[in-house]
Amino acid sequence: MRRILSLLFWSVIAAAFIGPGTVTTAASAGTLYGFTLMWTLVFSTAACLILQEASARLTIVSGSPLMASIGKTAGDLLRKPVQFFVLAAVISGCAAFEAGNILGSTSGLSLVFPGMDSRVFTLIIVGSAVVLLASGTIKTVARILGLVVAVMGICFLFTAVQIQPSLSLLARGTIIPSMPAGSGLVIMALIGTTVVPYNLFLGSGIAAGQTLRDLRFGLTGAVLLGGVISMAILITGSAIPGAFSFENLSQTLSDKIGPWARGLFAVGLFSAGFSSAVTAPMAAGIAVQQTISGSVSHHSASYRITWISVVFIGLIFGMLRIQPIPAIIFAQAMNGILLPLVAFFLLICVNDPELMGDRTNNLLSNSFMFPAVFATLVLGLNSLLKAFSAWITLSTAIIWIGACVLTCTAGFAALYWIRVKRRRQ
Repeated sequence: MRRILSLLFWSVIAAAFIGPGTVTTAASAGTLYGFTLMWTLVFSTAACLILQEASARLTIVSGSPLMASIGKTAGDLLRKPVQFFVLAAVISGCAAFEAGNILGSTSGLSLVFPGMDSRVFTLIIVGSAVVLLASGTIKTVARILGLVVAVMGICFLFTAVQIQPSLSLLARGTIIPSMPAGSGLVIMALIGTTVVPYNLFLGSGIAAGQTLRDLRFGLTGAVLLGGVISMAILITGSAIPGAFSFENLSQTLSDKIGPWARGLFAVGLFSAGFSSAVTAPMAAGIAVQQTISGSVSHHSASYRITWISVVFIGLIFGMLRIQPIPAIIFAQAMNGILLPLVAFFLLICVNDPELMGDRTNNLLSNSFMFPAVFATLVLGLNSLLKAFSAWITLSTAIIWIGACVLTCTAGFAALYWIRVKRRRQ
């Protein structure tokens, strides 16, 4: 029973990264390239698991959550500026994506009730999220969202099985990495929608009081489940013959499998949007609380004010029926800066003897973590350089070379810092 509760508890991480953005990205990848990019989801799921485990383990072993640990590692001179920038990026990202989560959840309900005003759905979704966040503890909310993830998983997995994909093509796309022409942006989007920086703060914030054994069991099962659901969404998207849209995908499933498939997909899309609509404000509140007090409490005023503000922004976008494209673009740019920064500091923190004592990363742990951090650094820096290319013309080759050079520089700096720290110890 303890293992089952642990799995339900850590399913909040799967609920956080499987939102309307993941549904759109994975289904679009299936529509455009079939099963060819399935390997990307395998890699991104592994990277997500490695980084989330490190973030949660940091809290359990050191007693210091991720934001507080970043402040300690940055030193007295850089502590406040680094924490302020990370916090601003987390809050703005959560607020921007909250709007997309609510709009995606309303899209799922609109597929079932096409004649109703979407603003009614927005009020229902926001009201339900507020009740859940206000009335339950963080642990209770996490377990309830675990049930939502289970419903979402059943919907998408059953739909994917009914499509009857070619097992040989599916296995080839899963095992053999390939990059079809024009797939670079889609690959980065698949990784970026799975390895989400503010989820690291969420995982760190809810890890207090857990044991390492239960953490690893529950988190591994939850993240792998999330990865499998993302793969099922990609398989589902491969059924679309034309351009991707929720309505087109729903109609295609209805034609190929049966009328009931439309409702099943709608429930899955609603579950993805609603679960993320709860976890985004929760993550923002946890990050603020970590910065202010170095701990997490759902009773604190700062936690409540933060999540209420994030939900309110989503409510405004939903009621005005505004597609939050500028806000999402801004959030993606901030994510491009935040992801490499948080991944770098997380690597430093779990190798810091002053924080972890004799439980610092060993050679085996670092052999898994370094590639994951390297990939997130390349991804984030690539996005950042692309943002700069709007003002300074940069070719794709220059952007990739620059991202790799900066990543290697950061990697050597991390190795040097770790070596110095351990020698001092």
